[in-house]
Amino acid sequence: MTQPDVQAFHDAATFTVTYVVSDPATRRAAIVDPVRDFDAASGRLSTHSADAVIDYVNENELHVDWILETHVHADHLSGAPYLQEKLGGTLAIGAQVSVVQDTFRDVFNIDDLSTDGSQFDRLFADGETFSIGNLEGHVIATPGHTPACVVYVIGDAAFVGDTLFMPDFGTARTDFPGGSAAQLYDSIQRILALPDETRLFMCHDYKAPGRDAFAWETSVAAQRAHNIHINDRVSKGAFVEMRETRDSDLGMPKLILPSLQVNLRAGHLPPPEDNGTRYLKIPLTPD
Repeated sequence: MTQPDVQAFHDAATFTVTYVVSDPATRRAAIVDPVRDFDAASGRLSTHSADAVIDYVNENELHVDWILETHVHADHLSGAPYLQEKLGGTLAIGAQVSVVQDTFRDVFNIDDLSTDGSQFDRLFADGETFSIGNLEGHVIATPGHTPACVVYVIGDAAFVGDTLFMPDFGTARTDFPGGSAAQLYDSIQRILALPDETRLFMCHDYKAPGRDAFAWETSVAAQRAHNIHINDRVSKGAFVEMRETRDSDLGMPKLILPSLQVNLRAGHLPPPEDNGTRYLKIPLTPD
């Protein structure tokens, strides 16, 4: 199985990992789940995380063919538009992004948001393939965390988004609109059906209790044997009961409101209002 080069960029502020995956033979590359820095207290945006990716791409003389989003993130703003402006590449996401857009357009009352996914250059259906130089990639639809989640399998590496975390931390929450613990179980089974030696790259790591260092790479074999939520010994019924019980006590991600409003637009900011300033909304919930 072909082994791509994978370089990880960990954003400590959001516990997010951005990846550059490249074909060593042709120097073609893809960027997976890029971050744009955002300070919620001040509303200040910056590009420190994305600039580190740009520096790596340029220093290694890589040519970016793809910018791949595994889903509409609720915990960080996407750096995709900035990276696309600087490096090029086709911006892609799962085809079911339209379902997520339709749901949250009403939540935020975003009148100008098209809900057909047209903000992205390519919408991937389950089973579609793509190329990065001599590397072949394919897409696995993995709904459950959100309806639009996908996994990108590139050579012996799979970028799993928020479906799975490291074996000692478990699995993704399923209580967002359109989420489903039963769907997530089925989706993860598709990931665990990949060859045992497949390298799995997480989108996040929060350091499980007792672990001193962040980690984001594991394998199918390790997940099947040791994941604390879902492994070869856990039934679907047990998983669904565990996941739904656990989700009922979880708070919302601290950046969910700004992240969704930006990421529904493929990382683009809302248009400026008549005073030239861009604004994000905070829906208020009555008592």
